[in-house]
Amino acid sequence: MTRKSSFITVEVMKRLEVRELEYFLAVADTLHFGQAAERLGIAPPPLSRAIAQLERRLGRPLFKRTSRRVELTAAGQILEVEARAVLRSLDRAILRTRQAGQPVLRIATPPGTGAGLLRDLVRGYVTTFGGGSVELVFTREQTSAVRDGRADVALICSSDDLSGLDAQTVTTERPVALVPSDHPLAGRTAVTPADLLRDRAYRAELPPVGLDALVDLVATGQLIAVIGDSAVDRLGHHVVAVPVTGLPATEVLLAWPADAHDTRVADLLDLIELPQRRPA
Repeated sequence: MTRKSSFITVEVMKRLEVRELEYFLAVADTLHFGQAAERLGIAPPPLSRAIAQLERRLGRPLFKRTSRRVELTAAGQILEVEARAVLRSLDRAILRTRQAGQPVLRIATPPGTGAGLLRDLVRGYVTTFGGGSVELVFTREQTSAVRDGRADVALICSSDDLSGLDAQTVTTERPVALVPSDHPLAGRTAVTPADLLRDRAYRAELPPVGLDALVDLVATGQLIAVIGDSAVDRLGHHVVAVPVTGLPATEVLLAWPADAHDTRVADLLDLIELPQRRPA
């Protein structure tokens, strides 16, 4: 019996261009070819031809087009997610390449970080590597700043998303309630969450403000809040920090990209006495 040879035809598709992904995402964002073309600074016909060419190359329709509306197909929804990830990775690669060899270590930290911890980290690094060797990036999106390359390392809470990051514990914060100095709870040695819930000024979720504004809100009687005890030394005379029982302590971590291999981050970690690291 004669066996016929099996042939497998492999179609090698030319690698997509960044411009094509940007055109596609402009339409995906607006679901309107005219608006997308205006955003891109081109005429609608070339944009339509570019999308049609992209669809032919992929062998799948990316948009459902009618006279009234434009919608993403199932294939288009998948490409939207993947294209955004590709462009983010490319932006990060470009930023890291431009910053390669720079002596300055950029630390992302939220406004109002406890002065003691931040002071020790920065002063320890500057003492070892000289003035101008550290730059602080103040943001409430520390992990995003590290992931997109705006910062090299970040101070975060252990509850933050650590995907794609390595981390090391630098301190543990115990919860304290901030109350006005003339508040009935100010003289207590400790309070419970139940004590706080009975006060109408208590907010379990902190407002999106810095520590100074937070202290002002508490001092004026508009807020009672729970924070970590590292910030106690910045409260002033009109706000009291009372330990809270029944709430867990919070670990403060240094986090950096797992694939960074940055010697500056390694130098900072060498200055920290707690060597236990957390993998991504």
